[in-house]
Amino acid sequence: MKVKYLLFLFCLTAFLPLFSEGNKRVLIGSPIRQKPAILHEFLESLKRLEQEGYEADYFFIDDNDVADSTYELIDFADQCDKNCIILNPEAQVDRIPYTCNENTHYWSDANIWKVAAFKDTIIEHAIDKEYDYLFLIDSDIVLHPRTIVQLIATEKDVVSNIFWTSWQNGAIEQPQVWLFDEYTQYQVIPGNTITDEIKREQVLAFYHQLRVPGTYEVGGLGACTLISRNALTKGARFKKISNLTFWGEDRHFCIRAAALGLSLFVDTHFPAYHIYRESNLIGVPDFIANFKPRVTLSMVVKNEADRYLREVLSHAKECITDAVIIDDCSEDNTIEVCREILKGIPLKLIQNNQSLFSNEVNLRKLQFEETLKTNPDWILVLDADEIFEEKFKSEIHKLISNKNAEVYCFRLYDFWDQNHYREDTYWRGHLTYRPFLLRNKCDIEWTWLESPQHCGRLPQNIISIPWIQSHMRLKHFGWAKEEDRIAKYQRYLELDPGFKYGWKEQYESINDKEPNLIEWVE
Repeated sequence: MKVKYLLFLFCLTAFLPLFSEGNKRVLIGSPIRQKPAILHEFLESLKRLEQEGYEADYFFIDDNDVADSTYELIDFADQCDKNCIILNPEAQVDRIPYTCNENTHYWSDANIWKVAAFKDTIIEHAIDKEYDYLFLIDSDIVLHPRTIVQLIATEKDVVSNIFWTSWQNGAIEQPQVWLFDEYTQYQVIPGNTITDEIKREQVLAFYHQLRVPGTYEVGGLGACTLISRNALTKGARFKKISNLTFWGEDRHFCIRAAALGLSLFVDTHFPAYHIYRESNLIGVPDFIANFKPRVTLSMVVKNEADRYLREVLSHAKECITDAVIIDDCSEDNTIEVCREILKGIPLKLIQNNQSLFSNEVNLRKLQFEETLKTNPDWILVLDADEIFEEKFKSEIHKLISNKNAEVYCFRLYDFWDQNHYREDTYWRGHLTYRPFLLRNKCDIEWTWLESPQHCGRLPQNIISIPWIQSHMRLKHFGWAKEEDRIAKYQRYLELDPGFKYGWKEQYESINDKEPNLIEWVE
């Protein structure tokens, strides 16, 4: 296809790579032939994207047949502070018709391969300008602000962000990903025959899985996809495979990618909204209003690899969207465990060059300040030996959805073995509610208890914020093993020999031979 392009450069440095130390470079690309109202919402969602850890540029191919849509693109380019390229294909005398109505979209074969050529043009630009990723997206998609941050965090070569669509009026919503062939969403085993009922059950099970936040391998995807430079340079393209009759350029891309040894994935943490019909525009405000709040795990770790860290992080991962972890000079593989368990979510991992544990307030300040820098909606502060009871996984979303809530307080139970917690004169902390989950309050000047030990894991003036008691309980396993109790006792005597910061009798009670223990009931 010989297409002459008129190039509009909206920044003098449009073709010059932008480098930001430590940041990835992402090209956001889209071939566009869209109705103005839908295109407007698409572009507005691009403006809302959080650019944490990456720098974004834009590459649009303006195939619009409506002047107002072209003006939308020009306005976007004028307003953005990034490199924005708009290519205009040469005007076609005999334009290929494209019908899009309230029933469905009608794609001709010619239109499909024209779009495939557009996408491959964007790919070539991404390769030529050495971008780390290309994010190809259709112009009728509205994104969650965390979309690209999340997709990068998956560390996959090809990963789509999920959205759901009723492809025909009145039909159930279906995802834009599939398992086999053109759009098969149940397991296909050559030589095996399964009933329609089993097919239906497997399809519904597939849909149910995709409704759970996670990253899953699939056989086909499209329309909202992050592609790594590795995949692009290997030859991932949309052009037609000559001996394949499957409909749609996305099928040819996926088959070619698989043949190149590239696995395909879908991420479901932040589903996008598909304006498949103009009537879907009415749902955009509700979609924006219901963006899932970001819950950032904030934690300090030191030599935790062989203790409770795997279980703690595995449980917490189902409740959070991000994590900030301070490693205070671990000498084991604690850092590797953090990266392994939290793979697939954005993780900010800071390694101290010198341990701050002997002056805990400085360590906790660092933890809190670095967490705030990630601009979370909510902060969940846990230590590496603390696990909420199981039902917290389903309850946390109700807690953070309460628009009137600022701080949640919970009871912390000190376990003396795997199944019992301690309760006596010196160990009754579980009778008191303490803050562990708080909304990010940017308008507060935080103050701390300036104590080298037992300073608290959060600022002391957090008690000035209205707080809510939660019935969810938190299990603390830091005392559950005798060797840990002995080590802690010796550490307290070393760091606080005059019992200036702690309670002497409680220190000594650590060594009680017959403490009062109560069985935990989940």
